[in-house]
Amino acid sequence: GKRRMEMMLCPLFSGSSGNAVYVGTQKTGLLIDAGLSGIVIERALQAQGLDPARLDGILITHEHIDHIKGAGVLSRRHDIPVYANEKTWLAMQDRIGPIALRNQRVFDSAADFYIRDIDVVPFQLSHDAEDPVGFCLGSGGKRVGIATDLGYVSAAAFEAVAGCDALLLEANHDPDMLLHGRYSYELKRRIKGRRGHLSNEDAARALVRLHERGLRRALLGHMSAENNMVELLWQTVRSVLKEAGIAAGRDIELAVAPRDRACAPLVVCR
Repeated sequence: GKRRMEMMLCPLFSGSSGNAVYVGTQKTGLLIDAGLSGIVIERALQAQGLDPARLDGILITHEHIDHIKGAGVLSRRHDIPVYANEKTWLAMQDRIGPIALRNQRVFDSAADFYIRDIDVVPFQLSHDAEDPVGFCLGSGGKRVGIATDLGYVSAAAFEAVAGCDALLLEANHDPDMLLHGRYSYELKRRIKGRRGHLSNEDAARALVRLHERGLRRALLGHMSAENNMVELLWQTVRSVLKEAGIAAGRDIELAVAPRDRACAPLVVCR
């Protein structure tokens, strides 16, 4: 029979070319962001043995196209509610097409809400969008968090994810690759800035602090195709953790969410 599991965190795609993360319990299935075409996301879900038609909601972190591209299509095709805060709705509604009124769900970024047996706790992030959020999702005493697309880890964001059993955290770029890469000065400045993206080192430093608060499983995601490499990411994270006396693999379980394919790691919290 099926193994009992409390929560599953499964990044289907995580990167600048598109984001979609599945979080589910036995009862409830949620998609956090839908930044690729509907068909690509459907196939990725099916490859994990998940039925797109049974999703209970699509939660949107912010209105950038690599997070919303397939949201409208999926909602219309399978009659799925779409959840976003007010400013995000205003910024994205013209880009995702008509959503049935019953499927337009507006949440307040400062309040939690339930979708079936999952308690959804949004928290605000520093990123160059109208009102970007991360999510902490809880069920059966277990919690998983999603924090990508942020320029820095604010005190509030840190506290929001500090109690998670598993976390998807952004590790977007290597500063040297970014510096010497072909991006314009403006874009480089935006990525590095307080409303941009976390570097490998930023992610590693956050992991050290979160480990102190009990985090034992993390996925690193939203890697840049242009300004990062898996080897560099591992090298940075291992050395920063090691300096703090933490052994990756032994003291904290880590994996990198692949950017461009749906064979992403499953994290199951027992």
